[in-house]
Amino acid sequence: MSSAPQLPRLYAIIDADTLAAGDLRGFAAELVSGGATLIQYRSKNATSREILSTARELRRNAPRARLIMNDRADLCLAAGFDGVHLGQDDLSVASARTIVGPQCWIGASAHNPEQVREADRSPADYVAIGPVFRTGSKKNPDPVLGVEGVLAARVLTRKPLVAIGGITRANCRDVIQAGADSVAVISDLADSPRQSVKDFLRILE
Repeated sequence: MSSAPQLPRLYAIIDADTLAAGDLRGFAAELVSGGATLIQYRSKNATSREILSTARELRRNAPRARLIMNDRADLCLAAGFDGVHLGQDDLSVASARTIVGPQCWIGASAHNPEQVREADRSPADYVAIGPVFRTGSKKNPDPVLGVEGVLAARVLTRKPLVAIGGITRANCRDVIQAGADSVAVISDLADSPRQSVKDFLRILE
């Protein structure tokens, strides 16, 4: 495992399934211009070839941002991304580490205390806990944990903790105060992404 990463307060997520290809490129550019330095690319419905093509374009257009591939360690490596984020149904963290090597970040999702403990024991670089609040970005979301779930996860791991799920400019400070190092945001970046990023960074100073 690489040394524990210093996560920025904002972990921006691009959900390709809600954006057209042209919009996706512009959206990513807006995130970066607003100050986002850590961006995950997520695409649940595209083919591997489509994901890789878009990812390589994102890499070219955002050379200074740290880019994280959702789910796919192989495409992370092929696209020259900086890390991969794994869900509970994806490749194991240990297996992903053999693919991406020691320098790439690996994140592991957790939705309950036992999964947090498992991620803490794994070679993951950070743990993502959620959903903290109700979210519309997943068809079948796990049970909402609330801020209390973040507090509980903080006790169970010393790894950097990313909170995800329904996080907005209105509630993000509560999540950080509960022990999260970073907040992952999808929906509340959708409108005016550049200004939204600036707002988050200002609120989370």
